[in-house]
Amino acid sequence: MRFAWPGGHTSAAAFTFDLDAEAVWEGENPANAAKPGLLSQGTYGPKVAVPLILGLLAKHGVKATFFVPGINVERHRAAVEAVVAGGHELGVHGYTHTSPTALTPDEEAAELDRALALLRSTGATVAGYRSPSWDVSPVSLDLCEARGIRYASQFMDDLVPYRHPGRRVIELCVQWILDDAPHFWFSGADWTKTIRSVAEVEPIWTEEFEGYRRLGGAYILTMHPQIIGRPSRLPLLDRMLARAVAAPDMWVATCAEIAAHADSVLP
Repeated sequence: MRFAWPGGHTSAAAFTFDLDAEAVWEGENPANAAKPGLLSQGTYGPKVAVPLILGLLAKHGVKATFFVPGINVERHRAAVEAVVAGGHELGVHGYTHTSPTALTPDEEAAELDRALALLRSTGATVAGYRSPSWDVSPVSLDLCEARGIRYASQFMDDLVPYRHPGRRVIELCVQWILDDAPHFWFSGADWTKTIRSVAEVEPIWTEEFEGYRRLGGAYILTMHPQIIGRPSRLPLLDRMLARAVAAPDMWVATCAEIAAHADSVLP
């Protein structure tokens, strides 16, 4: 399996962040909107973590992709505008972080339209979509196609980009193993999720990194500012950025750049 990467590269990497803030808890249960202590976990993302993450990205000269629920442009516009000012990409991540599978087609379309308008109001060009919680309805891709969205990033069935059958939309695949939440996110609701150490997670991400290089894939890390932006985990992000930049065979790019290239080489 080999994909035609540009510039003599034989693999690619994208650093992506789902800037969920409080919306991820509200999307799970609207009653959580009345629980400010719970929501403060999400507030940490735009308030503290985003500036720290932007600093690390600038240190390594890496442009990243931030998937943002539209509501966070209203609530945390300064943080979202800082992302744009840093030259990073914005992708749409719903409006309220509600799973598309819980919405009617009309509701899903309205969420997408509202989110797109808000993200574009920052001056960003929005080319990509990542569904909240990676849940996709039967109409999600059609809604994206109709709105000119060039790529989606939520399926887990390949290591390289591909075009969804019968559509122009490119898929940039993700995987739970390369998401920070399964490793680090504590569940206060049932206390069944234990918090793993960086020492446990770094070998997993590094071994996958080397595997993607060996197989010529697109290594896409999915991270959340409120999770990866903790003091103990920022050095892990720092090291992963350094590792990718130092790999001569790996093209480090935004999701939009990878999708645009894939669109040019795929039938």
